[in-house]
Amino acid sequence: MAPRSRTEPAADTPAEAPVPLRPARPSAVLPVCALLLAVGCTTVDGASVDRAAPGRELSAAELRAAALTDADLGAGYTVTVMTPGHGDTGTGAGREVADVPACQPLLDAVTPAGSAGAAPASPAPGYPYAETDLSVARAADPRGGVYGGLLGYRSGRAAGLQGELERLFGPCASFTSTASAPPAEKQGRREPIRTRHRLRREDTPTPGGADAATGFTLTNESGTAVLSQRAVLARVGPVLAVFTTFGVATEPATAPDERIVRQQVAKLRAAQARR
Repeated sequence: MAPRSRTEPAADTPAEAPVPLRPARPSAVLPVCALLLAVGCTTVDGASVDRAAPGRELSAAELRAAALTDADLGAGYTVTVMTPGHGDTGTGAGREVADVPACQPLLDAVTPAGSAGAAPASPAPGYPYAETDLSVARAADPRGGVYGGLLGYRSGRAAGLQGELERLFGPCASFTSTASAPPAEKQGRREPIRTRHRLRREDTPTPGGADAATGFTLTNESGTAVLSQRAVLARVGPVLAVFTTFGVATEPATAPDERIVRQQVAKLRAAQARR
């Protein structure tokens, strides 16, 4: 998806999908099912330590208003704020099932399940009550776009979810998944799609203003080329801010632009501080 400078109309409710984290993805890397989390310098024995006081919950409108804009980043950056699910096109939304049950939350965190675009009147307990997706393009690096999701949770779920994902690095260092063929291919292809994944933790400093951060790279090694996704997840009060980049074996995914991560965290913390 080519980022645009304008902002699309806001959605009143998040897209239906029992997925804790679902960053927007470009159609060119739809086969990749990955998420990256960055462990900050405040991590002790794998457990994240809060660095700031919990912020207040933001409404869906406030969360969208807290998304980055071109002006927040300065010259050379273009931000597109998208309706949740807008980046998921072309492959349908078949749920991937991990061969290792402990790894299923990881796939659910990054792979849409159910039709994108539909929104439940009331989100299921434990899932985001509000979501805003965005992409950021940088003129100096036209192929290095950053795709993100801002997800608002209730009742301490953000910290709990981050803790759950932290525990996946051991059992999910290598695993496979199975998914049904995309709707467009079902007429001629009915066999399930098998994907091999490798998960690796990436050291990433916790940005100022965030409670904790986690980072990792997840690869898709089932095709002729290795596809990779790298991300930083920063927890800011009850919001999880996910930033991802994509790559292939010859040009591996790089760490998301630190300026983007830092500015988004600061904007979320400022929004939570307002009364």
